[in-house]
Amino acid sequence: MRKSRYMVLFVLLLVSVLAAQCAPAATTSTEAPAAKTYKLAAIFPGVITDADYNTLAYVGVTQLQEKTGIETAYSESVAVPDVDRVMREYIDGGFNIVWTHGGQFVNQTIELAPQFPEVIFIAEGDAPLENPPANLWFIDRNFHVGFYGIGALAARATKTGVIGYIGGVTLPFSYAEAHAIQQAIDDSGLDVELKAVWAGDLNDPTKGRQVADALIAEGADVLMGALNLGMFGVFEAVKAAPEKVLVTVKYTDKKEYAPDNYVTALLYDFAGPLADIYAKIQAGETGGYYPLGFDTGVALQTPISNVDPAVVTEVEAILADLVAGKINVVKDISEVK
Repeated sequence: MRKSRYMVLFVLLLVSVLAAQCAPAATTSTEAPAAKTYKLAAIFPGVITDADYNTLAYVGVTQLQEKTGIETAYSESVAVPDVDRVMREYIDGGFNIVWTHGGQFVNQTIELAPQFPEVIFIAEGDAPLENPPANLWFIDRNFHVGFYGIGALAARATKTGVIGYIGGVTLPFSYAEAHAIQQAIDDSGLDVELKAVWAGDLNDPTKGRQVADALIAEGADVLMGALNLGMFGVFEAVKAAPEKVLVTVKYTDKKEYAPDNYVTALLYDFAGPLADIYAKIQAGETGGYYPLGFDTGVALQTPISNVDPAVVTEVEAILADLVAGKINVVKDISEVK
């Protein structure tokens, strides 16, 4: 009886050993965790068909979607009082990158970002932020740097010694543009007078025409436009002027509207910066500072038209110095007197 009991125990022990030997060995997964899926929403202050500031942002969003496959959405003509609501609606809809395209939205974006730390925000403005949220990318538009180049060109192209700056609304970035033009004049050592006037609206061609006509009557023969749709009124003014008046524009190529008067455009690109920022987000950088300049997102349209070749040569050298950091353009946002 005792012998059979030992036999049973021996069989059970043998079975357990064999079972342990036949069990599959534990394995450690070497598969990388799945990449996070992003959805980007962009909020524009105007319409995407303005062929200008808002169109540039729309192109950036479209190109990013085409190149990376990221899901995107956008809202047009969003007013400042509505931007907080629109951002929250996108976040509720599962969008985890929110880009507010416009300096007028920066305060609301900064305020909302800490409330949604899992969402990455992209904002634009005209001066670096102090203690920005960790989940905020800030695009510093640096409009003043571009207008130093425009001012240097206008100061050398004028025949009357009077040049005009036409702004839309009296905002800090626009003051900085006018001050940068004055700095370029001062640095040139030329006897040139700058007349800076604001139309009160970026998109009203009638107001743009009125301001341009007034500047031309005061002797300005180079007009530097910083308007959106309002530029169409400026074009009509320069074409109707009794004497030759040159014009520069901002954001996009508009040569076709006044080819005999058109000099160049201060071109802006948001597609490249947006792609750069998205690549950094994918790499784990949830926030940072992205300055625009002649080496990132800004360019003077070439060929420069309707001016002496010697002027073009001088301006090209100035632009090279700007890119190399040899010229420090002061960002002065104080009111222009």
